[in-house]
Amino acid sequence: MLKLKNLSVSIENKKILKDIDFEFKKGKIYAVMGPNGSGKSTLAYAIMGHPAYKLVTRNSQLITQISFKNEDITDLEANERAEKGIFLSFQSPLALSGVTVYQLLQLAMNGKKDPLTIRREAQKYAKELGISEELLNRPLNEGASGGERKKMEVLQAAVLDKKFLIFDEVDTGVDVDALKKIAGFLKKHQENRTYVLITHYNRILHHLQPDYVLIMMDGKIVKVGDASLAKKIEEKGYSAY
Repeated sequence: MLKLKNLSVSIENKKILKDIDFEFKKGKIYAVMGPNGSGKSTLAYAIMGHPAYKLVTRNSQLITQISFKNEDITDLEANERAEKGIFLSFQSPLALSGVTVYQLLQLAMNGKKDPLTIRREAQKYAKELGISEELLNRPLNEGASGGERKKMEVLQAAVLDKKFLIFDEVDTGVDVDALKKIAGFLKKHQENRTYVLITHYNRILHHLQPDYVLIMMDGKIVKVGDASLAKKIEEKGYSAY
């Protein structure tokens, strides 16, 4: 579904990602793990097209290619990649004063769904996630707990109906009950979707088993395995890599 070829990324002339080749397949769950500073979030931002993350050139030529559904998206802006079906959640979702999630979704959908349909879908998914109607009508994330904010991110992804979804530390700051709700929701709505879960821990992986686990170190993918690899990391850490 999404293929990376020679993905090399720098920030302020410092090379962060180094010649990554990898293909994410349709309908699979990937867990991306690694110590702090290994490049996990940079990988997510590079896929999404964040303008602060520059693709490395060689002899003034791009060496990276990013393709999504067999289409080259390397030169597309972040909003254009979102239009193609890619979604990235925030590690720490921000509050948005004066704007409800309904209003935000209407803006993001840009007329693809009418306001009533958006409201109905949001209310349906909110019920599944355990989000109150009061929170839906409140300015986005104002007064919301960490778990509520992460649930709202998942709700937005569902209404937007994206097919390649990156969740950056969706399990951070989330209690056990909220984590179960989020994992159960993602599993229920997984059909034809690819999930990339960036995480430091095995917490969410106990509820949402990955098909592949990627270990990142020093800007590279150094190991790919199945769910058992995450268990080994939990027991022994990253010292072997």
